[in-house]
Amino acid sequence: MHTLFMLTEEKNQENLETRSSVNFIEAIINEDLRLGKNNSRVHTRFPPEPNGYLHIGHAKSILLNYGIACKYNGKFNLRFDDTNPIKEEQEYVDSIMEDVRWLGADWEDRLFYASDYFDQLYDWAEKMILDGKAYVDDQSAEVIAEQRGVPTAPGIESPYRNRLPEENLDLFRRMKAGEFQNGERVLRAKIDMASPNMHMRDPVMYRILHAYHHRTGNQWCIYPMYDWAHGESDYLEGITHSICTLEFEVHRPLYDWFVDQIQETDYRPRQIEFARLNLSYTIMSKRKLLELVKEGYVNGWDDPRMPTISGLRRRGYTPEAIKVFAEKVGVAKRDNVIDVSLLEFSIRENLNKTAKRVMAVLNPVKLTITNYPQDLTEDLITENNPEDPDAGMRTIPFSKELFIERDDFMISPPKKYFRLSPGKEVRLKSAYIIKCNDYRLDERGEVVEIFCTYDPESKSGGAGSNRKVKGTLHWVTVAHAIDAEVRLFDRLFKVENPEDVAEGEDYKTNINPDSLKVLNQCKLEPIMANAIPGEKFQFQRIGYFTVDPDTTPDKLIFNRTVPLKDSWSKSAL
Repeated sequence: MHTLFMLTEEKNQENLETRSSVNFIEAIINEDLRLGKNNSRVHTRFPPEPNGYLHIGHAKSILLNYGIACKYNGKFNLRFDDTNPIKEEQEYVDSIMEDVRWLGADWEDRLFYASDYFDQLYDWAEKMILDGKAYVDDQSAEVIAEQRGVPTAPGIESPYRNRLPEENLDLFRRMKAGEFQNGERVLRAKIDMASPNMHMRDPVMYRILHAYHHRTGNQWCIYPMYDWAHGESDYLEGITHSICTLEFEVHRPLYDWFVDQIQETDYRPRQIEFARLNLSYTIMSKRKLLELVKEGYVNGWDDPRMPTISGLRRRGYTPEAIKVFAEKVGVAKRDNVIDVSLLEFSIRENLNKTAKRVMAVLNPVKLTITNYPQDLTEDLITENNPEDPDAGMRTIPFSKELFIERDDFMISPPKKYFRLSPGKEVRLKSAYIIKCNDYRLDERGEVVEIFCTYDPESKSGGAGSNRKVKGTLHWVTVAHAIDAEVRLFDRLFKVENPEDVAEGEDYKTNINPDSLKVLNQCKLEPIMANAIPGEKFQFQRIGYFTVDPDTTPDKLIFNRTVPLKDSWSKSAL
């Protein structure tokens, strides 16, 4: 019956969706509003567990729930599912609130915690005991799990299942009073041990945990399970549409059953499931992300290689780019894997329109213009962002000695090499055309200086600027260069599915050894001396970079947000 119900409801949802251009969740909401359910209200929530930092998958859920509330002129709550004090910390609560705010989701004054409802949940549990719908079980978690059996055969009823309500109530109150040890007893709902849905086989409602809670302290030593707390919290808050990911689809009958036990009015929350976000080259499990942090594979939850919202923010991603990405992904009913290049494209597209262009040389080699006046420094004009008509112009100093990228010079270049080499001409960005005449090597055979002449008539924007050459290089003057550290972050994993490993192997064997390269000899144009943490730039011809929070007045640090092009695409290999 359960399977048939699911298939029938799914078909109804598909029929609703095909009648309009809205996604299937909005189609359901539209139908609920048409029928006048819940007084034609729309009220959503985001209910994170404070046991880790949020990641990009949570961002999609936040934007979906908040976006629906906004679209239907409804309300949006932030509620912490703080029912497991062993894994929860105030640090996680604070980080989650910061992330939700950063994404632009406004819960106004509706910040709640499941712990707000501990007294009411307990009272309802007592009522269920007296109604013969819950009982205390003395068996261990291992025995209870074994007795649940398999979906194709009935489970085994607990020998304590038919205890009298009065005895159950006494034991439950003694559990609350702290008379028993962790794991010694649990409270279970009395539903159906023969149900094909394993979640309906007398699920645990409360377990004993003698642990300090970050909000309630030592007031409680029994804590509600997620399935018991979640739907009842929705009910208490007036949530109309409880939108969650597909793994909770099999929990929906239990969600509804629990609401049935406490519903007193026509109002009723409705659970709707959508496909969670899965990204290629990315781990999304909070447990595994915590492993990466604790075992030192990354430098904290906000490491720019992490898919956490704080990591993406530190790397230089913007809320606008993440919102565009979520819209491009859409709302699906079936799990699939999204190519992470779509996320990278979204931030690249966003920063292309907003980031100021600057010149930065990451691996410098000196270039001397032999026929340029020794003591002359010119202020040349260049654009801040050609994509933004309001971005304006700036001046950059130009003189005899410059830095260029070491990779922009080759002694014996291949065909179709349009950068600098002996006897060849290139244009310096917003400056002059130069020609390489000579170079100097050190004792190891490395190029340490390049000697060029310039064409004084070829100044960009000048009368002779029409002369064309195929290559254009970025540069920085030696005398005015600003020193910086640049961190080249790349994908943390080197394979599309990091968890696809041979038996006995660990997913961490797929970590990309080149996911971080630190360059300490970088040279930037002098305007960058005033860069502040969080500020974003395009380093011309290189990529998009963001000033890291670790930056100090004495040390500039930049994180690469994303290269100018997708270096992982097949066409780029």
